[in-house]
Amino acid sequence: MDIGSDAKQSLKRAGSGTTLPSKSARAAGSHRNANIMATIENDDDRLLVRIGYTPVLHRHFSRWSTVSYAISILGVLGSVPATFGAPMGSGGPATAVWAWFIGSIMAYCIASSVAELVSAYPTAGGMYYVTKHVVPPEHVAPWAWIIGWCNFLGQAAGVASLAYTISQMILATAVMHSSLDDGSPTFTPTALQTVLLAILVLCLFGSICSFPTNWLHRIILWFAPINIIASVCICISLLVLTPNKQSAKWVFTEVMDGSGWGSRGFSFLLGFLSVAWTMTDYDGTTHMSEETHDAAIRGPVAIRTAILVSGVVGWMLTVTFCFCMSDYDAIMSTPTGLPVAQIFFNAGGRTGGTVMWFFVILVQVFTGCSAMLANARMAWAFARDAAFPFSDFWSRVNTLTNTPINAVWLVVAFCSCLDLIGIGSTLTIVAIFNITAPALDISYIAVIIAHRWYEGRVKFHPGPYTMGRWSKPVNAVAVTWVCFISVVLFFPTVKPVTVSNMNYAVCVAGVIGVFSCGWWWAGARRTYTGPRTNDIIDELPPEDPEDILSDYDIP
Repeated sequence: MDIGSDAKQSLKRAGSGTTLPSKSARAAGSHRNANIMATIENDDDRLLVRIGYTPVLHRHFSRWSTVSYAISILGVLGSVPATFGAPMGSGGPATAVWAWFIGSIMAYCIASSVAELVSAYPTAGGMYYVTKHVVPPEHVAPWAWIIGWCNFLGQAAGVASLAYTISQMILATAVMHSSLDDGSPTFTPTALQTVLLAILVLCLFGSICSFPTNWLHRIILWFAPINIIASVCICISLLVLTPNKQSAKWVFTEVMDGSGWGSRGFSFLLGFLSVAWTMTDYDGTTHMSEETHDAAIRGPVAIRTAILVSGVVGWMLTVTFCFCMSDYDAIMSTPTGLPVAQIFFNAGGRTGGTVMWFFVILVQVFTGCSAMLANARMAWAFARDAAFPFSDFWSRVNTLTNTPINAVWLVVAFCSCLDLIGIGSTLTIVAIFNITAPALDISYIAVIIAHRWYEGRVKFHPGPYTMGRWSKPVNAVAVTWVCFISVVLFFPTVKPVTVSNMNYAVCVAGVIGVFSCGWWWAGARRTYTGPRTNDIIDELPPEDPEDILSDYDIP
């Protein structure tokens, strides 16, 4: 078997920590060990076996499909229009523009910190699995339990919110097309219609995510190019078609106090909500590690590339939308509830606006599929470590597609239950959606803090990607930023605070914390031991990478 010089160099870069046993050690091993070794096809699976998991998924994701996946899970063309109203309403155009710029830089610091850790242990568990190697063995179980649940629930809330947002976008199109000449709508969607359409969208996500990995690879290759090309074309079209555009001075310097807190500075801080909601789920790409070639390198590269590309494209879209706010008050009070939709229809009319809006919805669908795929792989990894009820069922891999379909439809069912809450309470469903960013970001910085806190007590083997001497400063910036932005995300966005405008995300966070800790003390602490790896692999002695290559007849 010839994996080539690139694979050989990758194995060398990983160091002795990624090696496998010699022929004599393998001969002395158990029958189970022999079966594990028989599954090894390349150095990616060698590293996975060294980590302690038996390879069961097929690796079809290439360099470009991995980058495309990383970009699509952020999906700025879909996410920026969906969240644009928050910074514009709180602090005006300059807030939207500069909050996105600053937030993107901070997101790059978080993403780089995440990339460095997952490069060392590229598994479907992502940062959840890394916990096993950054805290002392006696603390692994509680750390992994809390971080795993934060990550799973944060991703699930994100998937549910994406489906709900797509439903709102589709229905907003219907509202615009049903409007009379004076702008008054003849159709107003109900909460039930919005939720039922959202569940239908979730089923669409689940159907696509149930495909074999090689199919997903071919489909996802197109996600990023469509996202980027459509974004550029829409920006050009809006700037050409929109009459009476705003001035550059208004766009880049006008900061308002739309929050009612009596402070433009605080209103500016609330503008970070858009970039915080959009630029998250950094470890989504790593959940596909067990289906990616050279995952220890390509995953981290894709994460950082996605932040750079999405940061630039998102800023371009934000600036364009601000220039096209020809009538600020009218656009912000649009009957659709989505200011960008009104901008599109003002510029292109019903036909042109619908065409542009179609691509926004399409990219949002791409983002939803990518997010569900990450959430499903996280659920599968969590289930294989016996963290769910009926974990044996959820951790099964379908023999026909060779993908964890059971975990996919677990996510579909769970997210559908979250969206059903929207029938009875819009406030509650919005609060659940608002927990996405802080839950995910806290799960990231918890691992980063643990890595630094226990650095002298736990031996960490760096992966091929490392920031070197910049690692600690970047980690510090990432942790500081998440602590700050989490407070902002939990803060009421409008004053005076009433029952109808209260930010209930902090209440949802409290419920999640009580649930996770309560379940742990009620029984999980006696059965859950953290990531369940094959100890027999961990006990095997390391050896030189060149010996491994020769043992497997790799030139």
